[in-house]
Order: sequence, then structure tokens, then C-alpha cells
Amino acid sequence: MSGVVATSSSTGVGGGYSVRTFLKLSVLAAIATISLKTAAWWVTDSVGLLSDAMESFVNLAAALFALAMVTIAQAPADDGHPYGHNKAEYFSSGFEAMMILVASLAIIWTAVPRWFSPQPIESLGWGVALSIGSSVINGVLATAMLRAARRHDSIALEADARHLMTDVWTSVGVAGGLLLVPLTGLLWLDPLLAVLVALNILREAFSLLRRSVDGLMDRALSDEDRGRIDAALQALMTDDVRFDHLRTRRAAGAKFCQLHMHVPAHWTLARAARERDQAERRLIRAVRGLRVTIELLPAGEEPVGMVAD
Repeated sequence: MSGVVATSSSTGVGGGYSVRTFLKLSVLAAIATISLKTAAWWVTDSVGLLSDAMESFVNLAAALFALAMVTIAQAPADDGHPYGHNKAEYFSSGFEAMMILVASLAIIWTAVPRWFSPQPIESLGWGVALSIGSSVINGVLATAMLRAARRHDSIALEADARHLMTDVWTSVGVAGGLLLVPLTGLLWLDPLLAVLVALNILREAFSLLRRSVDGLMDRALSDEDRGRIDAALQALMTDDVRFDHLRTRRAAGAKFCQLHMHVPAHWTLARAARERDQAERRLIRAVRGLRVTIELLPAGEEPVGMVAD
């Protein structure tokens, strides 16, 4: 019996529309927080608040790029991209990581001179109030985006949400630290807070960059998904049917699984196809969004260059 390949897929929960909608909201939120944080810096002349405002510009650029990449990722497969365009989302998270890296270095560059020449902070109450207002906007949106990212398995949406949440804690930290300046009289707390903000978002940049590289290099599915696949295959195995050479990979929200299915050589093609279809359906039910490719082989036979597991 010659090898037969069958491919099936599951679209999972929801489509790309909700992901794009959240990213559009992220763009609007970035514009709103840029206005609030720039106003906060303007009335206080705080380099800590300036660093916070600069990060919001990064949020805006990242959200716009993520929106473009998610739109590309949702495009259907074509002759040039038979596996689809899902990996475009990794470019989004990688771009966001690089933007965060640039922002953190710019913040440090701005803060260091203030360390040696501290400046008094003015209209602190208004500045902190505006900063906290922007944090509320980002916090509410980031929480909703994280839930949607898990629902849609979107790394682009997750990256943007985590960046927004980092922005929230950054703003809270800056605001809280600035309130200590008039209490302690230590003007150098302002540039110190700016540097701490930079180091915090620098850590986030490296985390996002690592995940983007992992995705572009066809990282295997998670241990949890692999366990579900193994359990499904174990339930399907009989004296006549066995599976081997299982390989998995992930491309953003798309999950791929490829394996061999060995059946008795005397089976008809129709019978073997029915068993294969049953295996496909079981695997797709086990892992949401899984795309399955099963190659049928006669029992005891392996493709050239392969050894049975």
C-alpha cells in the first residue's frame, strides 16, 4: 500500500475579527495615554513621567504593526504559502520587542543627565492624576486582551497586552515614587525611577524577543498539548493499528501535527481511510486548532531513511 496523506484542520474558537478589534482598541488607547502622559510630563517637568510617555509612543507603533501583521496572518493559504501566513504574528511580537528596547535606551539617555543635575518637580498632583488615569485605561484593556489572546491563541495580541500591562505597573511605580519626592526632598528619585522603568521594560523586550525567535524556528507544541495528543493516540492503538514518528510544531494560533499510521497490509484502502479519518477527528477534538497530517503505511514498513519508534 502506498503512502496516503490526509490533512484536516480546526479553526478553533472565534476568528481573526475579534483580535483585530482589540488591536484597534489598543491603538486608540495608546493615543489617549500619550495625550494624558505628555500632559503629565508637561505640567511637572518630571523625567520619570517623560519616560512613561515615551513608552506609550512605543505602544502606539507596536499596536499599529501588530494590527498589520494579524491581518496578514489571517490571510488564507495560497500556492506560495501552503501552510498559511500565521507566522506573521511572530514578526509583530519581535518588532514590539525591538521598539521596547529602543525606548528603554532612550529613557536611560534622558534620565542620566538629570541624575547629575536634578530639577524640581512642579504641579505634582495634576501630573500623578493624569498618569493614573492613563493606567486605568491600559489596565482595563490589557486584562480583556489577555483573555482574548488565550481564547484565540494569538501571540501578537498577547504581546501587546503584556506590554500594556507592563506600562500599567510602570506608571503606578513612577506615580508612587514621585509622591515620595516632596516627602523626602530627594530630587534624584525622579531620574532613578526613570532608569528603573527602562530596566523593567528592557526585561520585557528580551522575553518577547525570545518567544518570537522560538516561534519562527518551529518550536514544538507545549507539553500539555503533546500529552493530549499522546492520550488520543493511545486510545486509538490496537493490535492492528499503531502510530509513530509524531512531530509537532506551532505557528502562532495554528498547531500542526504529523505522524505515521501503520495498518495491516491486507486491509483495503477504504478500511484504512476510515481508521485514519477516525484518528484525525479524535486528535482535532483533543487539541483546539490542530491541523493533522497522517501518512498511511503497511505494518512493518518504514519510509527510506526512517527507523520505527
